[in-house]
Amino acid sequence: MAFLAKGKIYTAAALMMLAAATGAQAAQCGKTSAGFEAWKADFAAEARANGVGSKGLAALARATYATKTIAVDRALHKAFSGSVESFMKRRGGSAIIAKGRALKKSNAALFDKIERTYGVPPGVLLAIWGMETGFGASMGKQNTVSAILTLTYDCRRPEFFYPHGVAALKLVDRGALSASSVGAAHGEIGHTQFLPGNVLKYGVGNKNLRDKSTALASTANFLKGHGWQAGAGYQANMGAIAGWNSASVYQQAIARMATAIDGD
Repeated sequence: MAFLAKGKIYTAAALMMLAAATGAQAAQCGKTSAGFEAWKADFAAEARANGVGSKGLAALARATYATKTIAVDRALHKAFSGSVESFMKRRGGSAIIAKGRALKKSNAALFDKIERTYGVPPGVLLAIWGMETGFGASMGKQNTVSAILTLTYDCRRPEFFYPHGVAALKLVDRGALSASSVGAAHGEIGHTQFLPGNVLKYGVGNKNLRDKSTALASTANFLKGHGWQAGAGYQANMGAIAGWNSASVYQQAIARMATAIDGD
């Protein structure tokens, strides 16, 4: 669900890519599965023009229309409704805090290294990790390439997902994803649920976000890239948290849980 904000930085890039594609008869969006295969053929030419190689194009050819992704997308607004208290209760805030404190201690060396490198304390990383996947317990079962390409094709907001669709295919080229990789319903990847374009921009090391250490360091890099101020506290860094997710209740919940985890 973190995708609500993880594509904001790509708005300009998306518009540029769409504009370029428009000059070459851009692939037309659709509202049902009926036009997906024809769209894929057109999108393949655009992807190739944007630097996607043979492995990525093969993954595109194998992609199928993700009906479950569309169903989840249409119901998304309900997930961030209500007060921050009710949101935290629904998402298991108390359990995230408790396990976050334990993981902070058992992974102290990792979090110390991340904080020295990026200036981001462990609390916010643990809060996001717990909120997104239950600390890696539930990273999703939807085919990633199919999910992100379905949303790129869908007429609801193709300009948002367009660069992430291209990025997913580039990640296949680089070996960070495969045509059979699975993740969340909106194409988010790994322990903390990155969209593909943000894996390319903020992913560290081999960009394998199913690896815990890589995912947490990449999340810290994302927050730093969105203006995180080391040592400034959570209220001063709400802008960076908003870069992660644009829903107010999510931002407030993360800040509250992070404060509790770091205060242990």
